[in-house]
Amino acid sequence: MCSKCSDNIATRNIIADLKKGEKLTGTNYDIWYKKMTFLFNEQELYEHLPTTMTRPPEGNTTQHRRDIEVFEAWSKKDRCARFTLLSCMHDDLIGAYEHCAIAKAMWDQLMFHFGGTSQV
Repeated sequence: MCSKCSDNIATRNIIADLKKGEKLTGTNYDIWYKKMTFLFNEQELYEHLPTTMTRPPEGNTTQHRRDIEVFEAWSKKDRCARFTLLSCMHDDLIGAYEHCAIAKAMWDQLMFHFGGTSQV
């Protein structure tokens, strides 16, 4: 089996674990954080957790069109990151974080509320 295939299997296993029972509950933040970091690295989404991007102002130049393309690609990945975060937390927590407009805001709030509070 090629290493890329085994990486994909490992990623799918982590996603399945996170979705079926190892979702963030508030008391398992440390291990959840590690798994999410691995998952986001594997999905090439980790860059969305520490960054923000705003829509470029209107314009009609070649540079503006490139800026819009970059923003739209970033926005699409950011939505994926937000969805992944929400789908990997317990249902009771989703309502408290679904209002976050970008993945970074959600990631930061989760770290603020739960970071260092896990019971191992």
